[in-house]
Amino acid sequence: MLTISNLDYRIGARSLFENASAQISSGWKVGLVGRNGTGKSTLLKLIREEIDQPSPDSAIRLIKGARMGWVAQEVAASDDTILDVVLATDEERHALMQEAETATDPDRIGEIHMRLADIDAWSAESRAAEVLMGLGFSDADLYRSTKEFSGGWRMRAAIAGVLFSEPDLLLLDEPTNYLDLEGAAWLESYLKKYPHTVLIVSHDREMLNRCVTHTMALEHQQLSVSPGGYDAWLRLRAAKTALLESQRAKQEADRAHLQAFIDRFGAKASKASQAQSRVKRLEKMQEISIPIAERTTPFSFPSSADTLSPPLLQLRDAKVGYGEEAVILKGVDLRLDPEDRIAIVGANGQGKTTLVKSIAERLPLLAGDRTAPRALRIGYFSQDQMDELRPGETVLQHVQDALPAGSPESKQRAAAAAMGFAHEKVGTNIEKLSGGEKVRLLLGLMAMEKPHVLILDEPTSHLDIDSREALIYALNDYKGAVILITHDVYLAEGTADQLWLVNDGKASRYDGDLNDYRKLILQADRGTIKL
Repeated sequence: MLTISNLDYRIGARSLFENASAQISSGWKVGLVGRNGTGKSTLLKLIREEIDQPSPDSAIRLIKGARMGWVAQEVAASDDTILDVVLATDEERHALMQEAETATDPDRIGEIHMRLADIDAWSAESRAAEVLMGLGFSDADLYRSTKEFSGGWRMRAAIAGVLFSEPDLLLLDEPTNYLDLEGAAWLESYLKKYPHTVLIVSHDREMLNRCVTHTMALEHQQLSVSPGGYDAWLRLRAAKTALLESQRAKQEADRAHLQAFIDRFGAKASKASQAQSRVKRLEKMQEISIPIAERTTPFSFPSSADTLSPPLLQLRDAKVGYGEEAVILKGVDLRLDPEDRIAIVGANGQGKTTLVKSIAERLPLLAGDRTAPRALRIGYFSQDQMDELRPGETVLQHVQDALPAGSPESKQRAAAAAMGFAHEKVGTNIEKLSGGEKVRLLLGLMAMEKPHVLILDEPTSHLDIDSREALIYALNDYKGAVILITHDVYLAEGTADQLWLVNDGKASRYDGDLNDYRKLILQADRGTIKL
């Protein structure tokens, strides 16, 4: 389906690909993995021909006649309905339906209707509706104009459009960034059954394990393709590294043995030819190199020095929302104790973020009681990172304000370095930071407050897999309570031992684990979940 040959590509002085090659066969579901900044999105742009191939020796070829599809941008805000926009992505059907309205020649009309029957055009509306509702739209949403939806929902509509059009090669770049846990679970199930080839960039470890048949890794400017999901690739990489280490140890022993013979007998006439032979063997030995593993800067959440008695926080008969005209949840009775690890689940739009904003006192209760010790400190990570950062200021200025007044610059720079910001990066304005760097800054600033409770609302959207793993370790080492909203099942399973379900205007404990919840949402209609 897709062949990449001898790919070389540089951005300035930095090389992303050096003579990289790979091949993807028809029907494969391929996960493209690699650290942030290695060039995954650039590779997709090269495949889509958005940027020119850099040299005549490089080649990226799609099988002749194959259609390629991807999400270019969110659906434009217009008077067209969400359903009509998705239906229009099947260009042949759309063109035939329009021609059928104006055609007058009986023979042409017959040809149009025969072709419409061949491409199963009459089931298109039900198929498009299935995709849209799988991604979280309600039945009523299908007939609303696109201008009524936020950018995030219009991006979901764009994903629905490319899925509905069923290209021969489907390219997806971090699609779960725009989805909730429910939408991600549905997408996994859909991609497993997708009839053509898929190349997906994702940092969602569970998705890469559940729905791909092969993994294409981008490491050290090279591409490699291996069967299986992400965990299978990790095992293969570990085995290859172990083999290289064993081979290098043997080679070093051989070198030492040859060198010892040369040193001992090189000056003896009777052994001169043998010594010279060993010199040549040493010169011909190709050194076995082991790729250096790139290290991820760890996260750290120091525990608070003061211990608070349970409960840390309690909501009783709480009503939350944005005024009486926009009540989101009613009758909320929830309790948080020290060292509780809670993942909040529920479809987007049900009120998960509204709930945690109310818990963190970013939003006042409309009714009911919120009780907590006066000394309680809450660290809150917003899914809208810019809400918590100050435009126009640098990394160092943010760190400086978080430290006690008068802290020396050396201490400020050391704190920034612990978050992963090198000397040359601390003077960067926050607008110029990548998404992952903003996450690191926010989490680092939060950690400096030594809170009793961490509230994390979608913290992983811009983190690569290794950074997500580092976040799991840090949360498990943390001694306080954690409330987590995430579409990353691996993160939730690795850190949470309780679930709160936000659904149908209510928030309550869910008696079950994430596997139980996943089965429930895949069996249910999207929107509200019937328990």
